[in-house]
Amino acid sequence: MASPAVRVGISISIATGLYGVSFGALSVTSGLDFWQTMALSLLLFSGGSQFAFIGVVGGGGSGIAAMSAATLLGMRNGIYGMQLNALLRPEGWRKYVGAQLTIDESTATSTGQADPAEQRRGFWAAGIGIYVLWNLFTAVGALAGSGLGDPKQWGLDGAAVAAFLALLWPRLKGREPVAIAVVCAVATVLAVPFVPAGVPILVAALVAALIGWFSHGRSDEGLEPDVEPYGGHHRHGHGDAAEASQ
Repeated sequence: MASPAVRVGISISIATGLYGVSFGALSVTSGLDFWQTMALSLLLFSGGSQFAFIGVVGGGGSGIAAMSAATLLGMRNGIYGMQLNALLRPEGWRKYVGAQLTIDESTATSTGQADPAEQRRGFWAAGIGIYVLWNLFTAVGALAGSGLGDPKQWGLDGAAVAAFLALLWPRLKGREPVAIAVVCAVATVLAVPFVPAGVPILVAALVAALIGWFSHGRSDEGLEPDVEPYGGHHRHGHGDAAEASQ
């Protein structure tokens, strides 16, 4: 009988893999051929980045803009990788395979478990399952894309956006992340009529970075260190609390 983490991983694999159909269909109708579409799923394997790439290409944007948008969204996987490397401590070939399988769903499945063994099982179950099914259904969507006509008539473009938002929304905990998301969305909408395809998402990233800088980075400037040089005593009470918590 499968462990709880494996069952979660399999269920997420099925749900996520199925909407690979929408990516395959949208990709070929955006101008990419079957093998280019499959290369994106097999090698890039990051749903948000893939949709961003074909969205820019389909909107008439340049290859550089498409790659920039895809890279921007894919940067989060690097952060996941650092977290999972410390959590799972993969060795040998598992480290390289695990890097390819590090996405939102495999990370969430792994970190959602308390037991270390279950964390590993959840990661591999979700990662491998999604990789296989995502590529399988990408192929189905790419082959059927020309026969489907306009994907918008079937709601496939909306399904992709809804799926991406479903992954993002649970991570927006607290008022500040939600406020930043709203501001970035407004900035994106305002930028669309005035800049080339692919650039609005870069504008949103710049806005988020500026908000982060002014709300957090600037507040950290000028703070006195909690520890005296050469092993002196703490100056402030909160330094003692931090030491005690370690």
